[in-house]
Amino acid sequence: MTETELYTLYKGVYMPSRLHPPQSLKYYEEFSFRPDDVIIATYPKSGTVWTQEIVPLIMSGGDPASVETLPNWKRVPWLEVYQDSDLEQRPSPRMFSTHFQYNMMPRSFFEIKPKVIYVMRNPKDVFTSSFHYHGITNFLVKPGPQSEFLHKFLDGKVMFGSWFDHVKSWLNAEDKEHIMYISYEELIMDLKDSVVRISQFLEKSLDAEVIEKIADRCLFKNMKQNKMSNCSLVPHEFMDQTKSEFLRKGIAGDWKNQLTVAEAEYFDAVYKDKMKDVKYKFVWD
Repeated sequence: MTETELYTLYKGVYMPSRLHPPQSLKYYEEFSFRPDDVIIATYPKSGTVWTQEIVPLIMSGGDPASVETLPNWKRVPWLEVYQDSDLEQRPSPRMFSTHFQYNMMPRSFFEIKPKVIYVMRNPKDVFTSSFHYHGITNFLVKPGPQSEFLHKFLDGKVMFGSWFDHVKSWLNAEDKEHIMYISYEELIMDLKDSVVRISQFLEKSLDAEVIEKIADRCLFKNMKQNKMSNCSLVPHEFMDQTKSEFLRKGIAGDWKNQLTVAEAEYFDAVYKDKMKDVKYKFVWD
């Protein structure tokens, strides 16, 4: 099926229509935030599910029930996905996820200024993960030949738009004091230190033993065994994990196994042009 058949164009970016019907987007636009809300903001395939494991464990003081009793999309729900339950009734502090760019956030977000953890990832690995993910889902346009999907990705003609626009929108956000920037690669390099940094940002005082346990539970190999986190509970009609696992490798640099030399060089050229005015020092640069 084509983009026209599967996607809705919302504020200039493609949205999977099946997940984001009009009532879902209306709910999002009218959503009221609280000052103690915690938001995980990411471009798709940048470490959202990983952060949805880390943050609830930090907020619960390390209680494993926080990630063993609810699937990730219920424990830290996406604001732009229509909810069966009323999120307004959730006790504080609430945790949410979003794939939207900064300038697409609801009015209430800019008025209340809740805490945001913005997770970034090397766009070559984002592309690689996206390529596999599009192949197993039934609500996204099939990726087609890799070279074709690469051009779509770099042109922003994929779900949630351009990676470049997304990252730059959040890096250029106002009121940066309520936003924490962290990368997928930093989580891989030192997960324990990342848990410490996130807990400090969330103003949750945890002792060394709890930090150690949280970091251990959030290792990729352990998350992969958690049926509440590995998306094995997602109905087959949405995602066919017999083709490729949702939690596939959990590594940095897998793009080297995916992109040809020519594709990598083309990617680098586009990246250099699109990011030339960005001062932020990325781990992968």
